[in-house]
Amino acid sequence: MSSGPLSEEIEHRELIIAGAGIAGLSAAIYSARAKNDPLVIEGPEPGGQLTLTTEVENYPGFPDAITGPELIGRMKTQAIKFGAETRYGTIATIDDTTHPFQVGLSDGTFLTSDAFIVASGASARTLGVPGEDELMGYGVSTCATCDGAFFKDEDMLVVGGGDAAMEEAHFLTKFANKVYIAHRRDSFRAEKYWIDRILKKVESGDISILWNTEVSQINGTPDEGISTIDLIHHADGNPSSRKTEPGFENSTLNVGALFIAIGHIPNTDYLRPTAVELDPEGYLLTRGGSGSGKTHTAVPGIFGAGDVVDSHYQQAITAGSMGVQAALDAGAYLDDLFDR
Repeated sequence: MSSGPLSEEIEHRELIIAGAGIAGLSAAIYSARAKNDPLVIEGPEPGGQLTLTTEVENYPGFPDAITGPELIGRMKTQAIKFGAETRYGTIATIDDTTHPFQVGLSDGTFLTSDAFIVASGASARTLGVPGEDELMGYGVSTCATCDGAFFKDEDMLVVGGGDAAMEEAHFLTKFANKVYIAHRRDSFRAEKYWIDRILKKVESGDISILWNTEVSQINGTPDEGISTIDLIHHADGNPSSRKTEPGFENSTLNVGALFIAIGHIPNTDYLRPTAVELDPEGYLLTRGGSGSGKTHTAVPGIFGAGDVVDSHYQQAITAGSMGVQAALDAGAYLDDLFDR
């Protein structure tokens, strides 16, 4: 909760949208066309995770594919055309004990709004190893569904041991010559359903499991993609913490793509002091169900959309759909609020 600014000269908007990814911009397009005066706060990663994708082949309407940044750019232009305003900034606080809500940015600026859409997304956990940042989008990916088809008939590596890693590895067998799974322990934490499916693929030769193994470096260039991946191994697991112990080993793997599936971090820290409800992992809880009002949170006037809510599908098209729903729900809320 914020203590608020000293001055009473605070900019007011009917609707503030936190996030300029697919969900936020979809909400902005619909809200602007409905004349709800949306202001989009773009956040520290304008465009969200889609900007890390070189080409998007599975977004409807683009049979020849479109780059992630271009899709975001077009949606932003469309939202602005209809009257939305975008602004760079990071939301630090939202005071839901007053109405209009008081929204504080990290630069000390304060705004107020009658309604607020949370579309601040979720950031993929990454490995933090050399080569990762340089090759993200050029062989390194956090979304097999988005990028797997680009590496048809190549060997691929998936890092992770949970449900997401199992699902991504299984999906990639449709395209890969061979899929490797590197896991830092000697057992998966995924559900038995997924483990059983993966073991069947191991038996058929489609998947190989690299137990007690971690990635230490990714080699290659943006022009040529990944050349090799350096791995470390220790029989007792967690090899990165056992570099000086006997049995520590290095190896190199030749693959065309690396998919990191070690989870996401929802961008909801600024919501923790409020009365909205979050699940144990920090994802925003909305009403859901059938009928209208699916995107309502526990606080009237605050709505949720996109990957900040969805911990499972996390696709551009599903985020866009939720953004539209949030815009419609927020519009209905504002109409009731102003009796219009």
